[in-house]
Amino acid sequence: MKRTVRRAGPPVGLRHAWRLLVVLAGISRLVAAEPLLLTGAVVHTVNGPTLLSGEVLIEGDRIVAVGSKLDAPQARRVDLTGLHLYPGLIALNTGLGLKEIDAIRATLDQREVGEFTPEVASWLAVNPDSELLPVARANGIAFFEPVPTGGVVAGQSGLLRLSGWTVRDMLVQGPWALHVYWPSLELDYTPREQAPEPGRWKSLEEQARERAARLKALEDFFRQAQAYARAQDPDRPPRYHQPGMVPVWEAMLPFIRGQHPIVVHADEIRQIRAAIAWAVTNRFRIILAGGRDAWREAARLAELQIPVVFEHVFTRPVRDTDPYDVHFRAPARLHEAGVPLGFSTGTDDASLVKNLPYHAAQAVAHGLPPEAALRALTLAPAQWLGLADRLGSIEPGKEATLFAVDGDLFDIRSNVRRMWIQGQEVSLESRHTRLYEKYRQRPVLRSVKP
Repeated sequence: MKRTVRRAGPPVGLRHAWRLLVVLAGISRLVAAEPLLLTGAVVHTVNGPTLLSGEVLIEGDRIVAVGSKLDAPQARRVDLTGLHLYPGLIALNTGLGLKEIDAIRATLDQREVGEFTPEVASWLAVNPDSELLPVARANGIAFFEPVPTGGVVAGQSGLLRLSGWTVRDMLVQGPWALHVYWPSLELDYTPREQAPEPGRWKSLEEQARERAARLKALEDFFRQAQAYARAQDPDRPPRYHQPGMVPVWEAMLPFIRGQHPIVVHADEIRQIRAAIAWAVTNRFRIILAGGRDAWREAARLAELQIPVVFEHVFTRPVRDTDPYDVHFRAPARLHEAGVPLGFSTGTDDASLVKNLPYHAAQAVAHGLPPEAALRALTLAPAQWLGLADRLGSIEPGKEATLFAVDGDLFDIRSNVRRMWIQGQEVSLESRHTRLYEKYRQRPVLRSVKP
């Protein structure tokens, strides 16, 4: 008979003692932290005026005062003269923490098996030791949203901060949003004789039937979720592990009830129009992610105040009738129409989340006001998350998560010099900086005479 060997963990008493020590260490760190007075910087408050020589007083993990001349004799002064101070940036719709090396399957944890998996919680799979996290942090990213992919209803996402030993330490809010990938509405008109894989070629009629079936499956899934929600006590929170509870439908309750938004991933104009009609019909609270053609439907999006997390600033035009700068100018068009705007680098390449400020900078160069671009990276996402009272701007009472830059944030030549998360200064070292220092100090090779 085969015996199952179970690895023994530490004794229960030792585990409890260790947890207590960790909690006490965290409390003592906050209590013992001396007040900080950041002085001399250009303070970009986001939700108020920009202070040319501002001061920010931090006590513990909170901002307690912002002004020009603050009275804080007990605080340690930190001179930031010549630097610009910004609130920590919020990166939405990313694969950060879920993807490491594309060529190594074991480092990819972004997809779940199945078409409808709303119970999946993406933040639980985040690797807190990912080498990509410090790289993003070094460019001002303080918060990120790891997004599940695969299937139609791929799961839930939360918001994490780029500081902490474990996922529990990093988690700011979870769940936050449910992610729906709208089925493609395009048809392939390639003749059979020109198809790259003739064995997989399908007629237009077959494609249309499959498209209709995918849309019907999505509709049916949400109808069942609505029926389940109507049968429950409207004030009851989700319960996943009790007898008689169905995890899939329990996971849908906050989104069916409108307590959290549904993020619809759609790019093509017909997808966007269909998703808007679906949301209006069912009274769903949605956010549009991707949004390549959203500028074509800007008036309707503005009318309904549907936020757009735009990720196609650097995408090449897909139509030969579009000008070369169509996606450079799309954020400005959305802003002018009154659409709530955010930016994303997309979920495909987690290593490029660090480039988030450059996406906004390119939009600024093509007509988007700098103030709107900064808001799209900070306060706007915080408002959608329901965290505007804690994050997104430099104001008294908010979390002391800020970073100092040696120039304008939207100037690609600027560099982040210092950063604080929850009032604690964090290292800007990353794999990039370590390799730079390593090879900068390499020994000089001398030629050897034969």
